[in-house]
Amino acid sequence: MPKEEKITLDAEVTEALPDAMFRVRLQNDQEILAYVSGKMRKFFIRILPGDRVTIEISPYDMTKGRIIYRY
Repeated sequence: MPKEEKITLDAEVTEALPDAMFRVRLQNDQEILAYVSGKMRKFFIRILPGDRVTIEISPYDMTKGRIIYRY
């Protein structure tokens, strides 16, 4: 049985937390916790509060996500 597809959404970073974690606000004003993906960590892509990002969310846990792109 295949895994469920990830949900991709646009968001804005509101707060930088320790250990490369961020609090992001989705377009429907819901706030979730997000972490930086491995490729972004590898290439030292900086993320600051106020940046627009794209995140992936699992359909099983809608409170955590992974930042995959910074605009």
